[in-house]
Amino acid sequence: MKRNIKLAKHAGFCYGVKRAVLTTKKLKAENSDKEIFVLGELIHNSHVINELSQLGIHTVDELPKDKTGICVVRSHGASPKIFEDIKAKGYETVDLTCPDVKKVQQKAIQLVQEGFMLVIVGKPEHPEVCAIKANAQIHGENIIVAPDVQTLIHFEQELKEHKKIGVVVQTTQRIENLKSVVDYLVPLAKELKVFNTICASTSLRQTEARNLAKESDLMVVVGSKKSANTTHLAEILTDITPTIHIETDEELKNFEDLIKKSQNIGVTAGASTPDAIIENVIEKLNQY
Repeated sequence: MKRNIKLAKHAGFCYGVKRAVLTTKKLKAENSDKEIFVLGELIHNSHVINELSQLGIHTVDELPKDKTGICVVRSHGASPKIFEDIKAKGYETVDLTCPDVKKVQQKAIQLVQEGFMLVIVGKPEHPEVCAIKANAQIHGENIIVAPDVQTLIHFEQELKEHKKIGVVVQTTQRIENLKSVVDYLVPLAKELKVFNTICASTSLRQTEARNLAKESDLMVVVGSKKSANTTHLAEILTDITPTIHIETDEELKNFEDLIKKSQNIGVTAGASTPDAIIENVIEKLNQY
């Protein structure tokens, strides 16, 4: 049986991730005499983090007090307090917040300033969502973070009383999730303002993957289990066709039987998955 393996056109690094990785590497190359620190993982991919480490770029949860150098703010963004702390500790700041994430922060601030109760649709613990909330909180406290409608139900009375409700959404969320939240909020609000801040790259990637899944016996999603956009891809595709979510080609051996009985295999990858990892997966699939 000849196996047909098709890679989605929009798979792998998105613009914001590519910008963050290339700029950080360039920073080190141009400042070999300075220590470079990244607050939190630059992107959700352990292979990229290891590569940065080998170049002498440090991933830290907190900046050392006894050192100086350059501090990179990752693509997910950060709270105003973190920016103040970086400056107070004497580090030079390089802000690599994704431009699409910056737009969400700006819309969130706008809604709070206009007196709306702000609903952020996203995972409360995700660094992007934490940064959106922290930036908006400076301008008002009426903020709810909800990954789904089930969470919002707990705030129903509060939402009804406020009447003016504004919505932004984590850039890597599923459009179906945003729609269900908006449908739930419509009867509760006298005035509802919604900004669909899912980034174009995420929407395009999800649409293309859906179409590929419809003509595939098996979908392979490549990327970190910690990556929100990658896990959302896997969730979407599971409803269409058998889907496996792997981080590297090494994991394919766990799905050997499924791969061998699949003639048409579609491959897609999250926004923080390097091309080399995707290529290794395709190469391994071709060997079955």
